Order: sequence, then structure tokens, then C-alpha cells
Amino acid sequence: MGRAGGARSFEGRHVVITGGSSGIGLATARLLAARGARLSLLARTPERLDAAVAELRELGARALAVPVDVRDQVAVQEAIRLAGAEFGPCDVLITCAGIARPGHFGELADQVFRETVDVDYFGTLWPIRAVAPEMVRRGSGSIVGVSSMLGMIGIFGYTAYAPAKFAVRGLLETLGTELRPHGVHVGCVYPPDVDTPQLADENRFKPAETHAISGTVRPMTAEAVARAMVRGIERRSVTIVPDRQAGLLTYLAAVCPPLIRYLIDRKVRRARRG
Repeated sequence: MGRAGGARSFEGRHVVITGGSSGIGLATARLLAARGARLSLLARTPERLDAAVAELRELGARALAVPVDVRDQVAVQEAIRLAGAEFGPCDVLITCAGIARPGHFGELADQVFRETVDVDYFGTLWPIRAVAPEMVRRGSGSIVGVSSMLGMIGIFGYTAYAPAKFAVRGLLETLGTELRPHGVHVGCVYPPDVDTPQLADENRFKPAETHAISGTVRPMTAEAVARAMVRGIERRSVTIVPDRQAGLLTYLAAVCPPLIRYLIDRKVRRARRG
């Protein structure tokens, strides 16, 4: 897919989406269904996955449901193999599977830290490991993973989630330098809060200080993030920031970290006084 992109750029291409049964993953699948992509959706819950694929097929898309736990490397390799047997080698991999459980550091169970890294980081790594060698062999392909604004900025209450998303960012940035000479595009998406069931679940656990910080950032729709992601793939963008608000935060985090730290600490102090 060159920079010309456009509505036909995904026609007949095999796109594998992890976390494809809901949220950003499903929104992206819907968008690509309209562009003629062949879609393999990978997710953990078979019922939701089957419903998502049925919806895509009603839209006229060729779509496949592959239930898998992205934490399991062997299972992911088999899922990618099954998808390839149906639709051919993966042309585009989009990794959207992720979880988030905010809370005070001292109150979070050890298992929360381990599971978040397993799903968010290794759940990104294993699908990439499964498709990258073939993309390198062909000299083409695109790999895009969803990090977060919290992969740029550490925020109060996200000591389990932010490090995992920092790791996703580091993986994709480093991988991109290795695969670019082979003709393979690697991009990383940095959405702010996104209006999904995942965010609704997070909000039940956010400390007051975290609510004070995140309340200043307007949640995006999953559809808006999906549009930005597809545009980024078409343009072969390395950094994909879905809106101006997220773009400003990304810029400030890169060029003026002390200002971001000051603003965050001030909100934490005010929340505690309140």
C-alpha cells in the first residue's frame, strides 16, 4: 500500500485484527470491510467474536472468527496459521487486544501487573512474531499496534497499565527500524481515552486523582481512532495520533516533560484537597 492509499488500498488484502470482537478492533474491521479487505478477527470470547464476524458478513465482507488467548504464543501461532490457510498470508496486522485496571499501586494485586503485561505487551508481541518473518520474506506488509497516550506519559493510578504500553511503544519503534529496510511498515497508535466498554470498566476503579486527570481529556470514539489508524496505514505513518488533543499532549510530553509533570501533580494535589 503506497501513499496514494484511498478506498481501494485494502481491496483483497488479508487483515488480521487482535481484539477484533469489540472496541477499536471491531470499529476498524467495519471500516475495512467497506474497503474490501479479507478480515480475520482474533479474540478470546467466542460468542462476541462470532457476533462480530456475523455482522461483517452481513456487510458483505469475507470474515473469519479465530478464538484465541493472545497471551498464549503457541495458540497465537496456530490462529495465524488457520487465518492464513483461509485467506493467504497476512498483509496487515493490527493489534488491539488490551486490558487496563487502574488503582493505587499499593492496593493492586500482583496478578494485575502480570496479566496486564501478558495481554498488552506479549499479546502484541506474539502475533507480530507470527507474521513478521513472512512479511520480510515477501518484502511487504504493515504492522500496527495500539499503545496509548499512557505509553507516552505516566499517569497517577496506572502503574500496571502504563509500563505495559510503554513496552508496546518501545517494541514497535525498535521493530520499525529493523523492518523498514525490508519494505515492512510498522506503526504505533497513541489514543487517549476511548469511549468503549473497556473505559466504562476502568472508570469503576479509577482513584479520585486519576479521575481528576483523565476528566480533562475528552474520550474519543472507537470509530475516530479506527479512521486515524487506517489513514496511518495508508500513509505508512510511524506515529499515529488520532486527534489534535492527543497530538498536543504527545508533543508536550516529548519536548517539555516538566510542564506535563507539573500539570499532573497540580491536579493530584487538588483532588486530594477535595
